[in-house]
Amino acid sequence: MSRRQTSEKDGRGHSQRQLRVGEELRHLLAQLLERGNMRDPELRDVSITVTAVDVSPDLRNAVAYVMPLGGSDEPRLLAALRRAAPWFRSRVGERAGLRYAPEIRFELDRTFDEADRIGALLRRPDVARDIDEK
Repeated sequence: MSRRQTSEKDGRGHSQRQLRVGEELRHLLAQLLERGNMRDPELRDVSITVTAVDVSPDLRNAVAYVMPLGGSDEPRLLAALRRAAPWFRSRVGERAGLRYAPEIRFELDRTFDEADRIGALLRRPDVARDIDEK
């Protein structure tokens, strides 16, 4: 159920540097969204959680997984975030201390939906019966 893919090159997961940079970018994006200094009125006064940031091996591309709190109009907010991506890139580039500011792509985090779906499956009577027979 993890978003994280293994690297095609060596079959291992993300490097420590990728994980560290991803976590730093997640914190920076969360701070920017918390302050609400964006020009786009669709991004003001909206609570958006940045759940994870996956960074490419060369640290030039990043996918930020976001979730609007309250599930309010996800497509509209995602479109607004994508419009504001260059602004986020420049602000993150100023603060991250990286040689290159990564290109940021925003995606909705669907892991919570998947967890709910699996939980509902496990609560079904026929599945619960099979689990309890052990």
